[in-house]
Order: sequence, then structure tokens, then C-alpha cells
Amino acid sequence: MTDPLAQVVGLLQPSAAFSKIVHGAGPWRVRRSESGRPFYCLVLDGSCCLTVRGKEPILLEKDDFVLIPAAHEFAMSSRDPTPWGAGDTLPVELRPGEFLLGTPDRPPEVCNLIGYCAFGSADAAILVSLLPQLIHVRGDRRLATLAQLVNEESRALRPAREVVLARLLEVLLIEALRSAAGPDGFPGLLRGLGDERLAVALRHIHERPATPWTVAQLAKEAALSRSSFFERFRRAVGVAPMEYLLHWRMALAKDMLRRKQGGIAEIAERVGYSSASTFSVAFARHVGVPPAMYARQQPAE
Repeated sequence: MTDPLAQVVGLLQPSAAFSKIVHGAGPWRVRRSESGRPFYCLVLDGSCCLTVRGKEPILLEKDDFVLIPAAHEFAMSSRDPTPWGAGDTLPVELRPGEFLLGTPDRPPEVCNLIGYCAFGSADAAILVSLLPQLIHVRGDRRLATLAQLVNEESRALRPAREVVLARLLEVLLIEALRSAAGPDGFPGLLRGLGDERLAVALRHIHERPATPWTVAQLAKEAALSRSSFFERFRRAVGVAPMEYLLHWRMALAKDMLRRKQGGIAEIAERVGYSSASTFSVAFARHVGVPPAMYARQQPAE
């Protein structure tokens, strides 16, 4: 059966932007507001705090891994940080790829591997909206090993470096996402897949997007009443079932158009529309331009 999580990560086309080692000593705080940049952090030693806008601060400890698929506004700090009114702590470069935050004459209390990755997909915003806002995994050695491999590979000038990095980042993202699956996470695809009833419906959507699904049919697949399924899906995934289906169909259609995988009528049929005209109207409403124009705007691969 189709794996929805692997599909989403594959379509995102992750690549390594950069990573670095950061030590923290004494009071320090750094804030970031880069719109939509996927951020990750692995605590190699010690502890520090992460504060995401609108959420309670999280204490990060050794071997904790954090992934924010679309980092908009967050702060990292020492456990006893500088006051909020003070400016950001400026990093001091110790050596290439390694920095210090805080007081240079004190031993570091934390050592983090942090980095940003980039999503190559032009449809990243829709795909990221299906993921949780924040993923926090505690003490997972597999994730720690993968993050270290990404860090080492990004600094080496080995043959096929970009190919290896792309594969490592795909595995890192999938491992982080599935490690955080469960009923208590942030709403999104991951939380839906952690619910065994909803997971059945989600896999059907991803495996057969051309099927003319209704809420009633998906509820039947999930062995739930229509009303129970609708509310359970909306709470777990963050959007209504038909809205999720539309997002997924449009993501697939955009990918097919970019790759020139058929004409408008063929793609319309493959993503569940009875005619090219119906598909074109839905696509233009969702994307902002008709599918034919969207296809012409894509660079040749």
C-alpha cells in the first residue's frame, strides 16, 4: 500500500542549505524569523530552551532532535537566558562551521548541531501544511546518527556529495516524522497516520487519488460514522477530509505538470476530475493560474 509520508517527503525534494556546530556558555538568546525555512537541531551535549511563537518553552536535552518544517518565528536560549528586552546574542566563530554563543571565558553548557534545509518543490507550502508545525523527538539514536552524517557530508567534498545529501535528508525527515507519530502531536498528516482508523482513509486517498471519494466513503473505509470520522479527521489532520483530498490532488497535479507527465486531460483524469475543464477551473482557483499556463511557466528539466 502507498506510504503517504514517503510520498510527501519525496515531493518536497529536500536539500541541505547549511549546518553548523553551536556551543552555548552563560546567558544567551537568539531569535529567528526567516519565513518558511525548515530548521532542525540536534543537542549533542548539555541542554537549552526552544520557544516557538504561541507555544510553551521546551527544554531540549542531550540527543533531543527538533524539526520545524516551516520555521517562521522561534527563539533558542540558555536555560537562564538574557532578558527579552536585550538584543540577540551575537555568535563568535571559533573555527569554520563552529560557533560560540554567550560568554567565552566559561565552559559551554550546551553543544548543538543546527541547520536549515531547503525544499526544491515549487509546491512546498501546500505539502508543508500537511505536516506538524513542530516535531520534537527525545533521545533517538538513529536520528542522532543521521544528523551527524548530514553534517559530515555537507562539509566534505566527496564525489556525488549532492546526491548523498539529498538521500540522507529524505531519510532524516522521514525518520523524524515517523518517530514523532502519535495522538498527542501537532495536527497534520503525521498525527492522522498515528490514528489507525484515520490512517486507513489517508492511505486510500494517497493510493487512489482519482477515486471520487466522499466523506461517507472514507468514513466507511475507516470503520467510523460519517460525523465521527469528519470531526476526528479535522482535529487530527487540521483540515476537513475533502480539503485534504483537494490539497493532495493539486500537489500531484503540479508535480505532473512540472515533469510534463501528460496532457491536461490525462492529468485531470489521474487526479480525479471527470473533464479537463472541471480540473482547469479547480486548479486555477487553487493555484492562481490555469494548468496550461502553469506548465508553460516551469523550467525544462
